[in-house]
Amino acid sequence: MTTVNRTFDVRPEPAVVLDYLKDFSNAEEWDPGTESCTRTDSGPVGVGSTWHNTSKIAGVTTELDYTLEKLTADTIVLVGRNDRATSTDTITVVPSPDGPGSRVTYEANIEMKGAAKLADPVMKVVFEKIGSDTEDDMTTVLNRLA
Repeated sequence: MTTVNRTFDVRPEPAVVLDYLKDFSNAEEWDPGTESCTRTDSGPVGVGSTWHNTSKIAGVTTELDYTLEKLTADTIVLVGRNDRATSTDTITVVPSPDGPGSRVTYEANIEMKGAAKLADPVMKVVFEKIGSDTEDDMTTVLNRLA
């Protein structure tokens, strides 16, 4: 399993950040690998909401179906699945300890299945780079909400 973890501060208050990030369609704006992310159900976004995500990582296009599995006052958990991998994205948003705004912790756990497990050591390097890019992009996008 590959795990990537980033913690950073942004200007908007936690409620604004959580409201934006719970709609995974917005990943097109903050996730550098996401090419498209389309909601596949309807109604208000909440636990059970689903999206189809197409990403390009290290030149390889992959598609995962994501479900919002947890949504609380400070945590979002999105789980994406296909036949080769499961990606669990946990985003925690709390008030910034350094003043106004929010502290965001983004953790992605990617578990490869079957023969794809052989790529785990290489994928760790790739996902660390993506994690840094995601932190940069997410910070920029979230600060626009302030």
